[in-house]
Amino acid sequence: MSNLGRNGRLLEWSFTKKVKRTTTGVCLISLLLLGLADCGGQSEPVTLKIALLPIMDTLPIYVAQEQGYFAEEGVVVEFVPVASAPDRDQLIKAGQADGMVNELLSTMFYNSQQIEVSTVRYARKATAEFPHFSILAAASSGITSPTDLAGREIGISEATIIEYSTDRLLQAEGLSSAEIKTVAVPRIPDRLALLGSGELVAANLPDPASAVAALSGAIVVVDDSTYPEYGHSVITFRKEVIDEHPEAIRGFLNAIEKAVADINNDKTKWNNLLSKNNLLPPPLMENYVIPDFPTAGLPDQAQWDDMLIWAQEKGYVSGDLAYADSVDASYLPR
Repeated sequence: MSNLGRNGRLLEWSFTKKVKRTTTGVCLISLLLLGLADCGGQSEPVTLKIALLPIMDTLPIYVAQEQGYFAEEGVVVEFVPVASAPDRDQLIKAGQADGMVNELLSTMFYNSQQIEVSTVRYARKATAEFPHFSILAAASSGITSPTDLAGREIGISEATIIEYSTDRLLQAEGLSSAEIKTVAVPRIPDRLALLGSGELVAANLPDPASAVAALSGAIVVVDDSTYPEYGHSVITFRKEVIDEHPEAIRGFLNAIEKAVADINNDKTKWNNLLSKNNLLPPPLMENYVIPDFPTAGLPDQAQWDDMLIWAQEKGYVSGDLAYADSVDASYLPR
């Protein structure tokens, strides 16, 4: 065989080997890149920062964290403790918190100029067995019925569901708007203390502060167990967060649903969480019965319309606000 033929075969073998090696390398690189692309498709868990007041309504959120339900849904939840509703609202408006427990009236105020937040679930609502808001009279006041409150000052926090429920509960019991007198005492501990001392003849208090007042001798005059449409709290997120992370919102609400089922099935297991997060005053720890928490649901159009009429009459809101712009049921578990 000539050198030319031999060299030709050597060159062909060498070229073929290089091509195979190169092709293998390209395949490996391609597989590696595909693997990286697949990893990139599995995005990091979304972190939701939730501004929480120390109120009973937040218990399912703490239970969902404790039981690992948020982790199961691929959501990281960070708690941002706040001492008051104004503190909570400041964090939400600054974008330093993503969600909160508030009331439908609060959602209405947020969205009065532009749509900033969306309410996605009940947190808690009044039931026939478990009132949410109660109007109580001081033990020494002599007041025993709603009609006794005509013209008497009732301690409230203004422009809140406390004021709204005070008006609606007493109107439902036959008092006219002119007969309902209120005085602003924004902080719950102040209202509780002034009611206990008799400096306030009456006050509207949420549970469990109302239970503390009753334990100290205050008289429940009327509460929303008879009129549950007037008592509730809700879970609300910034609209921007919902639009960017809809699956995280669904996961969050799935976890809440599991936690609510746990609480309603056994109310004796959560004293440690109640104590650790200051959700229940120590005097109530032994005998307090945790309320039933609502399963997936939202306040309805009629509740929204009634609140809007009330807020317009009070001068807190001008113009109409559409229910569908502020309340969204599409993220609830099906």
